[in-house]
Amino acid sequence: MEQVIGIEAQKYPRLLKEIGNEAPKKLYYKGNWEEFFPAKAGSRSAAGENCLAVVGSRHLTSYGRKITEQLVTEIAAAGITIVSGFMYGGDEAAHKATVRMGGRTIAVMPCGIDIIHPEYQKELYNEILEKNGLIISEYEGKFLPVNWTYVQRNRIVAGLSKAILVVEAGLNSGSLITAKYAKKYGRKIFAVPGQITSEVSKGTIKLIKEGAEPVSEANDILKFFKVLVNPVKRAPSSQNSQNFLSSGLTKSGSLEQKIIEQLKREPMEADLIARTLGVSVAKIGTALSLMQLKGFINQESGKYYIN
Repeated sequence: MEQVIGIEAQKYPRLLKEIGNEAPKKLYYKGNWEEFFPAKAGSRSAAGENCLAVVGSRHLTSYGRKITEQLVTEIAAAGITIVSGFMYGGDEAAHKATVRMGGRTIAVMPCGIDIIHPEYQKELYNEILEKNGLIISEYEGKFLPVNWTYVQRNRIVAGLSKAILVVEAGLNSGSLITAKYAKKYGRKIFAVPGQITSEVSKGTIKLIKEGAEPVSEANDILKFFKVLVNPVKRAPSSQNSQNFLSSGLTKSGSLEQKIIEQLKREPMEADLIARTLGVSVAKIGTALSLMQLKGFINQESGKYYIN
């Protein structure tokens, strides 16, 4: 059931109100608002105060997805609320990783609060609400998304958050627009380095050149939030390669372990793995197929990578 909060209300998000004239006059929402933004005067919930915006390319690579899942899982486990825009790719990966480990997440929609967009993410939408998350929008009812509403949505994602993490982004991407708002609002900007030849790394490289802090582990971000870090349970996908190496299914020095060692460095095509290891393509192909069936590796755009 949708509800609405006006900017004059005590429980309107403090950080969002700080962006001045760009703050939406009303916010429509579904979910447990009080969990994030309590109505009691003077009270502040850590869930609503300690928010990290996580954004990334809609065309997220396997590397980008793996890094998003790994970082978000650890950050959300430390009690930080993950804010994103619910689109496929980077947003979807961030929301999914959060709900999977039982963390808190806020999805900011570019459409009316009664519309699930994109519609095929209905299951994720329901999971967010079931896990005490929040769905918000500045648009009521069934207002359809158009080009400008995505940009308007991005300012809310940045405004709600103390900091923003950009995982992958093209030079003309919505992620860079969100980062631009974050800079305007005085928010901390983090970026994940990527391959300089990748189109979806050019945006993050640009941000790092302009002063964004490069991220190699969750602690880089958690230190900013002054959170004491304890060992946490990683997402299932990031455990597979470690399980593979310690499961006893293969002997030390086996072909499978040699393949894993190569894929730890970077995703590779089958023929390149074969040349590197000096093994026939047919033999490598058989090993790769078996490893995929076991769930230890996957394939995207012809390249194999560790799950």
